[in-house]
Amino acid sequence: MMQFLRDVANIVINYYPSLLRGVGFTLSISLIGTVIGLIIGLLAGIIRTAPQSKNPFVRVIQKIIGILISVYVEVFRGTPMMVQAMVIYWGYAFATGGVTLPLVPAGLFIVSINTGAYMTEIVRGGIISIDKGQFEGAAAVGMTHWQTMFHIIIPQVMRNILPSVSNEFVINIKDTSVLNVIGVTELYYFAGIIKRQNFQTFQTYLVVCVLYFIMTYTITRLLRLVEKKLAGKEHYVIFGSQTVPEAEIHVQGGTVQHD
Repeated sequence: MMQFLRDVANIVINYYPSLLRGVGFTLSISLIGTVIGLIIGLLAGIIRTAPQSKNPFVRVIQKIIGILISVYVEVFRGTPMMVQAMVIYWGYAFATGGVTLPLVPAGLFIVSINTGAYMTEIVRGGIISIDKGQFEGAAAVGMTHWQTMFHIIIPQVMRNILPSVSNEFVINIKDTSVLNVIGVTELYYFAGIIKRQNFQTFQTYLVVCVLYFIMTYTITRLLRLVEKKLAGKEHYVIFGSQTVPEAEIHVQGGTVQHD
C-alpha cells in the first residue's frame, strides 16, 4: 500500500506540468465550447419560437430553417461526440485531400456544435415556459419578436435554464476526454503519454480521475453559488404603499405573511 501511494505521489510530482497543462486545455475547451454552444442554442431557440410571418416567401424560409435546425439537433443529440469528432476531423481531411484541421480549434468546434444541439432544446423549453401574456403584452406596445426576446424573455430564460447550462458545462469537462481520438492535448491525452512513460496505468488514471472530480466538484459548487445569488433573498418585503405601513407584505422563505 505504501509503495502504491509513493507511486501516485511520484506521478503528481514528476508530471504535474503535463497534468496542469491538460487541466488548462480541458477547462478552456469546455468553457468556450459551452459559451458558444449557448449562443447557438439561443439563436436557434429564438428562431424556432418565432411567429409565422404573413409573407408566404418568408414563411417558406422559416419552415426550411426550422427543418434544418431540427435535423441538426436530432443528428448531434443522437450520435456520440467521439464519432462526431472522427467524422468532422477526418471528413475535413477527406474533403481537402489530406489537409487536417488544427487540433485545438477542431476540438472547440466539435464541443461547440455538440453542445449547441442540447442548448437549442434547453432554450426552447425555457422560452415555452414563459407565460404567453408577456409576449402578448410586448406585441401590444409595438415590440418586434427580437426586441421581445432580448429585452423581456431571454433574461428570464437565462435565469431559468442556468442549472441546465451549468450541467452541460460539467458534462463537457468530462466529455472533452473523447477528443483524444483526434489528438487534442487535453487531460486524458496527457494521461496516455504519462502511462506510456512510467508503465503505471492504474496509478496514472487514478490521478487523472481525481483531477476530473476536483474540476467538476469545484465548478458545480461555484455555479450553485451563482444560482443562489440570482435567485435573490428568501426574506423580503413587498411595499403595497409608500405611505401605509399596513400595506406591506412580508415574504419569508416563499411564504407570504400579511401584517
